[in-house]
Amino acid sequence: MNTTTMMQALPAEHRDQLLRIAREVNFPQGTRIFEEGRRADRFWIIRSGTVTLDMHVPGRRAAIIENLGINELVGWSWLFPPHTWQLGAEAMSPVRAYEFDATTVRLMCQEDPEFRAAVAQWVGQVTAHRLHAARTRLLDLYAPYGSGSPR
Repeated sequence: MNTTTMMQALPAEHRDQLLRIAREVNFPQGTRIFEEGRRADRFWIIRSGTVTLDMHVPGRRAAIIENLGINELVGWSWLFPPHTWQLGAEAMSPVRAYEFDATTVRLMCQEDPEFRAAVAQWVGQVTAHRLHAARTRLLDLYAPYGSGSPR
């Protein structure tokens, strides 16, 4: 199940507002894009490549939660205080992405209630999906009786 993309979630005028402030960036394969627990001050929309989200598990290797691809949002923690990454992210292939400054987008949200509502709805849907993916993956890996998938 893919998360809702910016193209699906935001009306054209709000997508255009965001894309006007986007900066194109590239991440070589193997680049850690962000680390769980650090300050979340930006986010990305993947243009090409794959990003893996992972979660620190004490005493074990990081658990891979989800793989993200073209048009998907990388990072949602920038929107919600305390603006700290809840997961880690790594480029699993060369990645081209649009990068957005979180402070600028939060200011845009303060200035335009319709924009704020659209962004909050989009990021909220992504967050709910990621929470479900994390729960399912961690239960698959560590629960004594297997999958956390609903019956």
